[in-house]
Amino acid sequence: MRQSTSNPDQAVRTQMKSLQRNGGLPLAIALAAPIGAGIALVFQAYCLAQVLGRTIEGGEPIEAVMPLIAVAAGLWMLRGAIAALGDYAGTIGAERIKRRFRTRLFARLLDRPASLASKPATGAVTGSLVDQVDALTAYFANYLPAMIAATILPLAFAIAVMPTDWVVGLLFLFTAPLIPVFMALAGWGAQAATNRQADAFLRLSGHFADRLRGLLTLKLFGRADHATNEVYAASEELRQRTNRVLAIAFLSSAILEFFAALGVAGVALYVGLTYLGFIGVNPGMTLSAGLFALLMAPEVYAPLRQLATHYHDRAAAKSALMEIDKQLGAAPEETTRRALSTATPTRQPGAVDVRDLTIRNETGSAILDQLELSLRPGEHLAVMGESGIGKSTLLRAISGLLPTAGHIELDGCPVRDLPDNERARRIVVIGQRPSLFKASIADNIRFARPAARREDILEAAWKAGIMEFAKELPEGLDAMVGEGGAGMSGGQAQRIGLARLFLTDPDLVLLDEPTAHLDAGTEMRCLDEILAFCAERTLILTTHNAEIAKRIGRTERLAAGRLFAAVGSVNQRKPHKGAA
Repeated sequence: MRQSTSNPDQAVRTQMKSLQRNGGLPLAIALAAPIGAGIALVFQAYCLAQVLGRTIEGGEPIEAVMPLIAVAAGLWMLRGAIAALGDYAGTIGAERIKRRFRTRLFARLLDRPASLASKPATGAVTGSLVDQVDALTAYFANYLPAMIAATILPLAFAIAVMPTDWVVGLLFLFTAPLIPVFMALAGWGAQAATNRQADAFLRLSGHFADRLRGLLTLKLFGRADHATNEVYAASEELRQRTNRVLAIAFLSSAILEFFAALGVAGVALYVGLTYLGFIGVNPGMTLSAGLFALLMAPEVYAPLRQLATHYHDRAAAKSALMEIDKQLGAAPEETTRRALSTATPTRQPGAVDVRDLTIRNETGSAILDQLELSLRPGEHLAVMGESGIGKSTLLRAISGLLPTAGHIELDGCPVRDLPDNERARRIVVIGQRPSLFKASIADNIRFARPAARREDILEAAWKAGIMEFAKELPEGLDAMVGEGGAGMSGGQAQRIGLARLFLTDPDLVLLDEPTAHLDAGTEMRCLDEILAFCAERTLILTTHNAEIAKRIGRTERLAAGRLFAAVGSVNQRKPHKGAA
């Protein structure tokens, strides 16, 4: 389900926190590593300052400070080991998060069979599952540890310097916060540019993948050059947007380097003028104290430099989650649970209420114009009308697959507010051309319920009339279907779609010309099974066949964007399952 909040940025932050919990111990180690390395750095700088101060200012022999040198060398190696461990743990944690996130996204995609009629482009889905999820790696493995370091270490370093020289400590405290402020100003522009870049990337992915799949058709119709130009235009747009993102990123880095250079130069100037006697705030400053301040000066700004390096990763991750949400409707599980708790039906399951439903085409003409429809639980309706009048559009609107103006409610709850998995469970849509993929007939049927047993699939195949042609095939139900239904006739593909219906348990069934490609005998047998299946369910069926409409009972004709009761229609009431 899409994030239903008035603040998309807040929704993305919530989702990031939810994903972060999946990182487990490796991510926790990655977040703690910069703190451990920072502590080691303070002691290393102190040891080096003592070595130089005692040998140069105090005149001590090198042998006297060898233990300090050994400690400094050990701390240097310890810092390297901690950094390597943090990088490794961050990568492991990020991969764990991505694996679980992809699993959930894929499960959500499979859990939306009703959405096949309006599924996004294959290239866009692939881009979301692969490229956009990969964009989260740098956020969890690099940005989060850098953010922790930039938040804690500059303040800790300033406090560590305070006992040595309080002026230097205050200088650190006042200059370090200025950098994130100016970086945030540049970051707002970077986020907007990154959003546009991510959108352009998905468009290019969808363009390329879909044009590649239809290459033969494009060649046959002489449209290959036009498709090539479209891909080139999409790639050129991506190039320009990427350059804009890089320009803003470079600006952010330049701001940081400018303020960091000012801070380090200020400390060096203060220490130098103090030794020359021009500043009398700390006239007794020792060489060790001055060197310790100078050694720590660049390290105070180093975490901020590291954050600037990975700051773009945060914008990229936020844009990726927004694009994933746009393409696949991904949402944290907590959001889904909250939505489920607010979608409690107020009436018996299967009641449909449509008011003021309006849908317009690209030219602004109304396909459906303030359409009204009301069905009681278990009631059946046949919708008739000329081809292209809007019957399929009506079904897709009722199922929540189209953006509409008006109100569509199922059992008193707006359909658009139902979570995707709940809507897919309660509303089943079978279109005229069901989406089939390269797999066996049985697997294509099983798509409606992945956990279905072989016996259930066989029973659904018999009800849909599939066995009439499958038994003639050497492999039977294990015969392969080509991508998009290649190798299947229109009637055979339609029966596979109908078989999926019998593996579901919906409250509302929407069928778009379900028997249009079948011969008269098969048509009536399939209709018998459909009516038996929907005996306790609400059914809306579109058809051109008057005989089918008579068997449904209540018939309305779609014309001029509205429904009108057909002559001789019987308003049929069927009790819903569980009704008294």
